[in-house]
Amino acid sequence: MRDLSVTVRLAARALARAGLVHAYGHCSARIDAERFLVCPAEPMGLIAPGAECTEVPVHGPLPEGVLGEVRLHQQIYRRRPEAGGVVRFMGPSAMALGATSTVPAMRHGFGTYFAPAVGLWDDVQLVRDDVRAVGAIDAMGGSAGLLMRGNGAVTAGASLQEATVLAWYLEDMCRVELAARAAGLAEAPAISQAEASQRATRAGRIVERMWDHLTAADPETAPKEKGGAT
Repeated sequence: MRDLSVTVRLAARALARAGLVHAYGHCSARIDAERFLVCPAEPMGLIAPGAECTEVPVHGPLPEGVLGEVRLHQQIYRRRPEAGGVVRFMGPSAMALGATSTVPAMRHGFGTYFAPAVGLWDDVQLVRDDVRAVGAIDAMGGSAGLLMRGNGAVTAGASLQEATVLAWYLEDMCRVELAARAAGLAEAPAISQAEASQRATRAGRIVERMWDHLTAADPETAPKEKGGAT
C-alpha cells in the first residue's frame, strides 16, 4: 500500500507541475476490485511527501472528507475491471475546448489513444451526486478520455501512471484542435480509426518515458543510478 500511496502523490504533483491542475483536481489508483486510493483533498501541487491518501470503496458512499467528484472514479472502477488509475484535471486547452461543447479530432499521434473519440459530458454543473456521475461516465463510453463542459476532463488508464500520461496527451490533443480551428483548418482530414489502432502503441516504453519526464526531480522519485548503460 505504501508504494501505491507514493504513486498517487507522484501523479498529483506531476499533474500540478505540468499545469494540468491547480486548486482543483484529483487522481486515484486501484487497490483491488473493491477499493481504490485517492489523493488528499487539497491542491495537488501542495501534497507533501508522505501525505496520507484515502481508501475509497468502489461500491458505497464516499468516506468523510473525500471530494464529491470522486464519484467519477467510482463509476469508472465499477465498469472497467481493467482500469487501474483515474485522473480528473483542468488543463487550459481542455477547459477551453470543453467550454464550447467540442471534442478534439484525432489529428496527431497522442490523439489516437482516445479512439474511437473523446467523450463529452454536456452539463456545466459539478458532478456531486451519483446520477450525474453515472451520466458523465455513460458519456465517456469506451474512450480513455472525457471532456466536461466548462469543468475540465477525466482520463482512465490501466494504471495511474498511464492515466496521468493520458491526461497530458488529452490536453495536447485539445491544444492541437484549438490551433487547427484558429488557423481555419477545422475541416482538415483527421486520422482514421484504422490508422489510430496501429498508432496507439504502448511498445517502446511510451507510457514509462512520459511518466519519467513528468515525475523527474520529484522529492519522492527514487534517484537514478549513475554510470549505467545509456
